[in-house]
Amino acid sequence: MQWYEEEIQRLEQLPSARAAQPKVVFYGSSTFTRWPNLAQDFPQLPAVNLGFGGSTLAACAWFFERVVPRQQPAALVVYAGDNDLGDGRTPEEVVLFFEQLLAVSKAHLGIIPLCFISIKPSPARHYLREHIQYANACIQQRIAALGPPYYFLDLYPAMLDGQGKPQPTLYEADGLHLSPAGYARWRQAIGWQLSQMGLLPA
Repeated sequence: MQWYEEEIQRLEQLPSARAAQPKVVFYGSSTFTRWPNLAQDFPQLPAVNLGFGGSTLAACAWFFERVVPRQQPAALVVYAGDNDLGDGRTPEEVVLFFEQLLAVSKAHLGIIPLCFISIKPSPARHYLREHIQYANACIQQRIAALGPPYYFLDLYPAMLDGQGKPQPTLYEADGLHLSPAGYARWRQAIGWQLSQMGLLPA
């Protein structure tokens, strides 16, 4: 976890301003870190980007206490897990890390709305598709058992082409990170999910 320290210190220094509307924290890996206009893409709510590059779901649980509670979020949107699998972790371990994240969130914030975005398929990690699908299915099942205010946003199918492979135009040249077209797709889907959670107008 030590190599995340510089990024974590950066997040600890972000101002935490009070907001008239419910504040939504986006917490997770570089998919959020590299989202250039995340706050502007959701202008109807105060959105705080707490993504840190290369983060795993395990790291998100580990550093949660240091960076998330001080922002006093009304809701969380979480994306992580593909780096864990890319590092050789099993789907079962990823599910355990998700459970740890839920536990630490509840301990420090109480029960607040939390949306977990499915681990995305990507051209660079297509070899992990079965592990990704299994981890997603397990986390989705867990969230379904818990019910609101926990939500699972399944973006996996929306990232595939007609042959069931990751759609190249939705990714950068590295085959891993989202392109502007990919972020546009995520913006629409996340906006819809936030409206279903009562955080944005329908």
